[in-house]
Amino acid sequence: MSDAISKAAVADAFAEKGTTHAEEVSADRDLQARIRNPLDGIPRAELMRNVQEFAASRGLEDHLPILRKGALVAQNPDSLHLVDGDEALTAEEIAVLERESTNKWAMPARLFWTIAMCSIGAAVQGWDQTGANGATIFFPTYYGIGGDSAREKILVGLINSAPYIGSAKLLTWPDSFIGCWLSDPLNNYFGRRGTIWFSAHFCIWPVIGSAFCHTWQQQLACRLLMGIGMGSKASTVPIYAAENAPASIRGALVMSWQMWTAFGIMLGTAFNLAVFHVADINWRLMLGAPFIPAVPLLVGIYFCPESPRWYMKKGRFADAWKAMSVLRHNDIQVARDIFYIGTQLEIEEQIISKSNYISRFAQLFTIPRVRRANLAAFTVMIAQQMCGINIIAFYSTSIFKESGLTEFKAMIGSFGFGMVNWLFAFPAFWTIDTFGRRSLLLFTFPQMFWTLLAAGLCTLINKDLGDVRTGLVCLFVFLFAAFYSPGEGPVPFTYSAEVYPLSHRETGMGFAVATCLFWAAVLGTSFPFLLQEAKPVGAFGVYAGFNVIAFILIFFFVPETMQRSLEELDWIFAVPVRTFAHYQLTVTLPWFFKRYVLFQKDATKPPLYHFEAVEQAKRDGHNTSPMMGSDDEKRSY
Repeated sequence: MSDAISKAAVADAFAEKGTTHAEEVSADRDLQARIRNPLDGIPRAELMRNVQEFAASRGLEDHLPILRKGALVAQNPDSLHLVDGDEALTAEEIAVLERESTNKWAMPARLFWTIAMCSIGAAVQGWDQTGANGATIFFPTYYGIGGDSAREKILVGLINSAPYIGSAKLLTWPDSFIGCWLSDPLNNYFGRRGTIWFSAHFCIWPVIGSAFCHTWQQQLACRLLMGIGMGSKASTVPIYAAENAPASIRGALVMSWQMWTAFGIMLGTAFNLAVFHVADINWRLMLGAPFIPAVPLLVGIYFCPESPRWYMKKGRFADAWKAMSVLRHNDIQVARDIFYIGTQLEIEEQIISKSNYISRFAQLFTIPRVRRANLAAFTVMIAQQMCGINIIAFYSTSIFKESGLTEFKAMIGSFGFGMVNWLFAFPAFWTIDTFGRRSLLLFTFPQMFWTLLAAGLCTLINKDLGDVRTGLVCLFVFLFAAFYSPGEGPVPFTYSAEVYPLSHRETGMGFAVATCLFWAAVLGTSFPFLLQEAKPVGAFGVYAGFNVIAFILIFFFVPETMQRSLEELDWIFAVPVRTFAHYQLTVTLPWFFKRYVLFQKDATKPPLYHFEAVEQAKRDGHNTSPMMGSDDEKRSY
């Protein structure tokens, strides 16, 4: 296998003095392209020698015949019937492989169980966020911080946002200096399953403890500890699901994290409503109840297999084979995935081993292609907090109460928000790969702006109108959630996961997630003070304004990435930010005005990227040859 890629040649390419950045990007892209299809172009005889070496060096000699078949399937999955000789596939093997595309959700029971545990993990995340939503209107008085002073309002905000502070600290401090202080070592030494088991404990015991706290200091400590569990779980469960799932459903599982988190938020608001009339201890039940789904997670994760990919990273290929065997129907699938992943890991090592964590973090801000991707990811992540969704998830009950609703009606309003937020997460499975990431954001942010503004203005309606006023406030908050869930809900994590080159993906994703959690903590801490000083109309108005700012940032800094190849992403992020922003202002905006305001159907928009020109020519029925190569095009910028 080492013959397929020359390590020495790659090292020389990066170490050679005078190598241009474009050439470095090109060399790095070549490796990453090999990761997308690491077996492409290898002659069959050489591939069989690679399989022989792979099996011998990893203790898989007993599986050598099926590994040969698996390697040929992995190399060319669309030509199953063309595999001949000793490696020809049986009718059963062909049927199993074809069923992956015709019935992709026909999976082994243990894989379904693993997906169920990941879904519970996401639901725990959502319920943890909303446990304090209803309790916030009760516990400040008990703790003696229910007054109107700035200090008391900040303390209430600090308690509510403490899980995010714990999570953000878990990701930001270590990601900036010593690298995943807790989450990374846990994954390294105990695996994905062990880390999830660890995180479940922090989603049980501190949560139960929060129901028995007698001072705000104790409550703050419990919620900070809960944040450690939320942070380690949030950074592990999506990876665990993606590493265990077959490629055909991997994207859907990434999306399911958002959907099941929304489901957890809905469960939390429903439980808060259910225990409202339990006198004296209702708020304690609201704070303590989120431990409930963490119990089946703690127990159920024990019956899930460890990630085969994690085993392979540790050189435990025999264990990886056993784990993969319970996650697939047939040995041909196991052999294909084991050999394919093993080849990918070998190439990943060549990319990542050329730098350390500190240098990769610094390069997020110094290498132009990476810096532009980092700016785009940062923008979509901070926009998620600027839109106001977590403020409503944390404080919807307080907002509705401050708007004039009774406490019980405020709880009903929060439950309605949770239900809408969950139900409208389902369309995201279709919208995100149909309309594109940028298009979804540019459409939904204006809608979130006017719905929040309308909700705030409706709080000015005379309270004597009663149910009319209440209904309008709730209606516009629900509409806000309906626009958020299929747009800004799933886009940030999906977008951030795809824009970074592989060499900087873990580092970049850590920075992007830390950005999201840090600003969630900042805004969550400050919101009670804002609500007190500006009242609901002012608070809604501020976040409506934030939506406008986020829209502008997205318009100028976030390019479209839907269904783009690695090379196309390099082209996209080779364009300087100033050039991209100038194009949006001077080309895209006038075209949009002519096309959709003046209804000029013949309005045209010149493409920004060369591959867009080629695509346009194909749509128009012309044969167009490239005017310049990718490297030439990059140098032109």
